[in-house]
Amino acid sequence: MVLFWVALLAISIMIYLLLDGFDLGVGMLFGLTRSEADRDVMQNTIAPVWDGNETWLVVAGVILWGAFPVVYATLLSAFYLPVIIMLLGLILRGVAFEFRHRAARRVRWIWDLSFVGGSLCASFMQGVTVGALVEGLKFTNGLYAGGAFGWLSPFSVLCGVGLCLGYALLGACWLVQKCHSHLRERARRQIPVLAIAVLVFLVAVFIHALIENLPIMHRWLDRPYLFVFPATGAAAAMVLAGSILHRNDRWPFYAVAVIFGSAFGTLALSFWPYMIPFAITIDEAAAPHASLAFMFWGEGIFVFPLMLIYVAVGYRVFRGKVGGMPGSH
Repeated sequence: MVLFWVALLAISIMIYLLLDGFDLGVGMLFGLTRSEADRDVMQNTIAPVWDGNETWLVVAGVILWGAFPVVYATLLSAFYLPVIIMLLGLILRGVAFEFRHRAARRVRWIWDLSFVGGSLCASFMQGVTVGALVEGLKFTNGLYAGGAFGWLSPFSVLCGVGLCLGYALLGACWLVQKCHSHLRERARRQIPVLAIAVLVFLVAVFIHALIENLPIMHRWLDRPYLFVFPATGAAAAMVLAGSILHRNDRWPFYAVAVIFGSAFGTLALSFWPYMIPFAITIDEAAAPHASLAFMFWGEGIFVFPLMLIYVAVGYRVFRGKVGGMPGSH
């Protein structure tokens, strides 16, 4: 039962990273677009799905709260400020999304800025959180002892910037898949720049892990099978390069999705069997079996599968390109 909830948590986080990742990326790229018409199209590409994408963050939070309450309490203690800022960013971009089309043209720039700023804040804080977990939090007798800013370090800031670049890359690939004409071509030109920036970020993370002798580095060396994931990511990067050279609209998004999945798989198995590296294990964090079994009948076999079906149907219905060309919606 514990492994079931670990798997469900990992799947929920992975789905969130991919789905909300691309619409947060579109939000950040939104700030690089001056044309009002192009901004309208960019928002239209995510309008049917953005709020459903964010639901997966709620799912992950509910699983942590119910199945791993120790981790939930510890993470909130350690990341109180980043989580608050992230949630405020998500709220701000949601409000901006709804109000932008109803605002007078002379004040629309306020909501445009809010949409970009909210997307950037949420993305950056998610990356900072991951970076702090990788670098390691300060614990004393099993309790978090790092203070209100124990999560803040040059490495966590670097990871915040890196995730923003990764989301922007995912967003650019989504725009290539969903848009026509010049908007698609601009996004296609952005992909190589963002991909190189993400590569530089990954190299910087690896060098930092070597220099600082981070515990996670030893896990990579002790578990050589983990290099299957970077190899998979490298193969996906080659597919990405080929799809850009051959001007394919569909494959760039899937290639970057595989890269994200490879990075997530590397981190998840590097942390195993810890929920919070390297302080709280899965068994220590798990709720009593009775609680896990009770949740199973609601969240496990009803809500989660229903959400998967809803997402699949939603993306199926709103497939295709957005715009004013024939055959689009």
